[in-house]
Amino acid sequence: MKFVDLHLCLPIGDAERAERLIAKSAELGYSRIGVPLPPSVKEETVKPLRQISTELGLDFVTRLDLNPRSSGDLLVCLRKFRRSFEVVSVTCNSKAVARHAARDRRVDLLCFPSVEPRKRFFDRAEAQLASESSAALEVNVAQILSSIEAKSNVAFLSRLRKEVAIAKSFDVPVVFSSGTSELLFLRKPQDCAALALLFDVESSFALEALSTNPTAIIERNRARQSLDYAAPGVRIVKEARKP
Repeated sequence: MKFVDLHLCLPIGDAERAERLIAKSAELGYSRIGVPLPPSVKEETVKPLRQISTELGLDFVTRLDLNPRSSGDLLVCLRKFRRSFEVVSVTCNSKAVARHAARDRRVDLLCFPSVEPRKRFFDRAEAQLASESSAALEVNVAQILSSIEAKSNVAFLSRLRKEVAIAKSFDVPVVFSSGTSELLFLRKPQDCAALALLFDVESSFALEALSTNPTAIIERNRARQSLDYAAPGVRIVKEARKP
């Protein structure tokens, strides 16, 4: 089983620290890392990170984290940047943005960063939309670990448990990612999977959230970016010229 950390927040301007995070991910047993990058990032900036990842046996995946102020803002960003990145996540800070992101097929991951339950908008209606568009619910392990250490966010953990249950009931994929730029919060995939106990789900569900589900997102989008892609399930086949 190949494990994926789809949200490794590398400090783009600090090469030494970024290399330590990449090396640690490889050491912990991951085979792919998804790295958030600025929308207008230059290839010359990405190339050294990609090269370090390759040398350490990691597949480097480009990721865009959108934080739109409105659904209109989200539309503009998706139209402008979607094809430039392999994975697109949307931070849902309002119900309007969450609803639009959940039904837009260009969105891969739905992220809810607030620890306040009333500011988290993943409910049954959201799950229904996501189930029809192939969007996944992302759970950041660093956020969970921070909440456990704080011993004061019981309401947040309870809400997160409910969200995972809703996602599961609607067959919405769940992705477990580190969501960190700190070595302290990086964990082995098996240790992350152990957090399944918090959500009352089987370990196989958590392992899929660290392997099968993120892998499916990456491969689906790489297929879309290929030159022979025409539409979902449709490829352009060029007939060989006769001599």
